[in-house]
Amino acid sequence: MLSTAGIGSGFGFRAGLAYLVGLFLGPNAVALAVVTGIAAAVLAVPGLRTVLVYGSAAYLLYLAAKIALAGSRIAFVESERAPGFLNGVVLQLINPKAYAVNTALFSGFAFWSQSLAVETAIKFLILNIIWIPAHLTWLYAGVTVRRLDLPHKVQLAINVCMALGRCWRRWPWRR
Repeated sequence: MLSTAGIGSGFGFRAGLAYLVGLFLGPNAVALAVVTGIAAAVLAVPGLRTVLVYGSAAYLLYLAAKIALAGSRIAFVESERAPGFLNGVVLQLINPKAYAVNTALFSGFAFWSQSLAVETAIKFLILNIIWIPAHLTWLYAGVTVRRLDLPHKVQLAINVCMALGRCWRRWPWRR
């Protein structure tokens, strides 16, 4: 959610919305991969889990730098172009926590013994009913910070804090 606020703060509503749509499709794709067993088959490949952890850490740092440096004159990461739809999807697909959470949710907590399909559909619905307004609220918060037209140094500090928060929350080996 912090990355959504960071994109809104650093790049505005349109960029944030494109990123948000990618973030929305990503966890649903992860959940579908978990439900169908594709995730278990892929993660059973020796060494692939380690590659994914380091790959997700590198990608996370890249996105955090884009958020932190939005509007900055520091140019080791080009921050003029906002992370978009594809960035949101990829971020979720390589997020190890997304797989862990979805595995726990969909393989446990049975409540509809009459039909696994109905239970799975209800779980997808509940996830999205919670997910959509929460992320839209954070995007709105980020856009509101952007509209405050804060001095450059203050805006940069906010973007850096959001990027650091993003890293801290999603760091793959932080357990």
